[in-house]
Amino acid sequence: MGSVKTKRMPRAVREQQMLDAAVKTFGQRGYMAASMDEIAELAGVSKPLVYLYLNSKESLFSACIRREAATLVEAVRSGVRPGTSADRRLWEGLQAFFTHTARNPDGWAILHLQARTHGEPFAAEVAAMREEIVAFVTRLIAVAARDGGTPCSNGAESLGDHGDPALPEHEVAGLAEALVGAAESLAAWANVTPGVSARQAAATLMNFAWAGLGDLMEGRPWSPPPPQAEAPR
Repeated sequence: MGSVKTKRMPRAVREQQMLDAAVKTFGQRGYMAASMDEIAELAGVSKPLVYLYLNSKESLFSACIRREAATLVEAVRSGVRPGTSADRRLWEGLQAFFTHTARNPDGWAILHLQARTHGEPFAAEVAAMREEIVAFVTRLIAVAARDGGTPCSNGAESLGDHGDPALPEHEVAGLAEALVGAAESLAAWANVTPGVSARQAAATLMNFAWAGLGDLMEGRPWSPPPPQAEAPR
């Protein structure tokens, strides 16, 4: 069998070609089942060249995680236009997230499934990406709350650190964590459910989240019932 012939091209281009092949292989076959041989064949290069560029299977997988994480974060950030209404910004962020994960199902499988189940340092790479998205969503919710003005029980507005109407910091952080977690699960479901578009997935989560956020911003939070007294033993 003849060796794989490769055309000369810039190193950065060749490396992206290898990463494309690796993302597809890892995303569809899983980290453990994927082999460097099939990645090299899909990329149209020799296996020694893959090792020369990316050192090892572990390094290649880490490079895939970093690239896919960076492109997802950038897609969400760039999808939100400044200066629009609070609900529009949240909608744009959700739509950008679901559009990207739908268009890149192999990359999303790596981030959401593969990287989290194979220990460190892979899980740490994904955790860093998630923290960045949660921080971005936290700011979106904080701005929405500030713009909406949340009345307190005494009729005044609750004020943030800069004198702006705002939800309590822990409330905003919790809402952001919940929203990101729901988006992650919904994206995984949407990618394997025929007929569910990115826009539909975004609208589903927007309807679920914004109704509750709207009530909070208008001073109508849901309160749990008081704990019942323990029955005598």
